Amino acid sequence: MVISTPAAPRALQKGQQTKAAIIEAALGLATQIGLEGLSIGALAEITQMSKSGVFAHFGSREELQISVIREYFSRFEQEIFYPALQAERGLPRVRALFGNWMKRVAVEIQSGCIFISGAVEFDDRPGPVRDALASSVQTWLLALHRAIVQAQECDELDRSADAQQIAFEIHGLILALHYEARFLKNPGSLLRANTAFANILVRYGAPVSLPFD
Repeated sequence: MVISTPAAPRALQKGQQTKAAIIEAALGLATQIGLEGLSIGALAEITQMSKSGVFAHFGSREELQISVIREYFSRFEQEIFYPALQAERGLPRVRALFGNWMKRVAVEIQSGCIFISGAVEFDDRPGPVRDALASSVQTWLLALHRAIVQAQECDELDRSADAQQIAFEIHGLILALHYEARFLKNPGSLLRANTAFANILVRYGAPVSLPFD
């Protein structure tokens, strides 16, 4: 006896696969030309679909841009945040977060970073796209800040130091690295960023108590 599968679930699955393929193409395009360069027409051409077919999955260019941001952040989490959680709390986790981040930056020096290009495009343009970008970056920075606070609680970073300041300086390294390596194409930028990170850990290291203090 042959058991037939309902057509509706198959159609839904196919629709989800098609939407995922469009987002994949849009993500690749956005890393090259930015979120603002995305258009229904360009994606229809890349995916060999009709404009109406692409539009049906998103409804607007704005929703397409937001979908790309969400997918980019999901991959960011999978590559950087979740693997770092396997490291012990304290400096091991802070180092893992930065190390994973640097691996991604090494790739993005060639392909581009949506968080950085998007900030330039939407910094003074209020709306859902800017909100999605800002929320993603803030979520990531909150995770970095939490890891730093945990390192302070483990007495691996100075408890009296401003955790926000430490996170600010580490974030600043990544922004400087993108500028130096991708825009100015200065050799040795990755090494300088790693050196600067090591210097931050030394500067904010937990004070060492002497035996007779």
